[in-house]
Amino acid sequence: MPTAISYMDPGLVVGCAQRWLGTPYVHQASCQGAGTDCLGLIRGIYRELYGHEPEHTPAYTADWADVSGVETLHDAAARHLIAIDVMDVRPGDVLLFRMVPSGPAKHAGIHVDNDRMIHAYADRAVCETQLGRWWHARLAFAFRWPLEPSPRPISQ
Repeated sequence: MPTAISYMDPGLVVGCAQRWLGTPYVHQASCQGAGTDCLGLIRGIYRELYGHEPEHTPAYTADWADVSGVETLHDAAARHLIAIDVMDVRPGDVLLFRMVPSGPAKHAGIHVDNDRMIHAYADRAVCETQLGRWWHARLAFAFRWPLEPSPRPISQ
């Protein structure tokens, strides 16, 4: 018989994300109040929820996903979060976006009530924005936070 999956409280996740609002965009950073990029925001929330970094993140360029075509961001999320249907998103869920239709997912945000998300992107501070048609057209994957962190070891 399948075991029921327990998920993190969505209000807790959204509260964590809201504390990052106003953090400046800094490529490859993940420090609340000092600087972050979209991946750093997700990593920072993970650290706050579970008490440790999900895994070692190697240095990456702004075009990292374009070069390989591999779903690196999706694969990393799938190692630590629970994949859900993009039509079933709820507050607190992680959203991954394809910035170009044929490319891999390379942007992430946290879903908030009222069809809004919190995310970080170049030349902006972490902000809460409307999930309008433009973002919905690019939504590729969604994930929910498990109650307990993945038992997988942190890769070095």
